[in-house]
Amino acid sequence: MTPRQQRMTLVLGVVAAVALAGFLALRAFQNNVMFYFDPTRVAAGEVKPGQRFRLGGMVVKGTLVRTPGTMDVRFAVTDYRHEVAVSYTGVLPDLFKEGTGMVADGQLDASGRFIATQVLAKHDEKYMPPALSKSLEAGKAAAAEAAAGSQP
Repeated sequence: MTPRQQRMTLVLGVVAAVALAGFLALRAFQNNVMFYFDPTRVAAGEVKPGQRFRLGGMVVKGTLVRTPGTMDVRFAVTDYRHEVAVSYTGVLPDLFKEGTGMVADGQLDASGRFIATQVLAKHDEKYMPPALSKSLEAGKAAAAEAAAGSQP
C-alpha cells in the first residue's frame, strides 16, 4: 500500500468512527427525550398507550384518593377542557394538593389512565412550562365562556 492509500484509509476510518459516534449519541438523546402533553392533547389521542411523556395541568378538586395502608394515590388532572385520570405509587411532594398545578412523568395504560412514575408539584403558574400555562389560560377562558353562555 502506498503512503497516499494509507492516509486515505486512515481518514476514512476516522470519518466512519466520528459518524458512528454521532449516530449513537443522537440515538441515546432520542431515547431520553420526553414530550410534554396537556389533557386536551391526551384526550385527542395524540399519545399512544405505552409511550412515555410528561402530563401537566391542575389537580381536580375532589379527585384525590389515597388507598389506606399503601402509597397508592389516584387523582385527575385538567387543563379546564379535559381531564385525565392519574395513578401514582410513591410519596407525593409537600406542595402537592388539589387545585394546584403539577407535572408528572409516565405513560398511558390500555384503559387510558396515566400511570405516573414521578410527580412534581408546581406552586405557581409562573413556574410552569410555557405550553402548560398557555393551555391552562385558554382552558380557563373557554370554561368562563361556556359558563357565561349557559347563564340566562
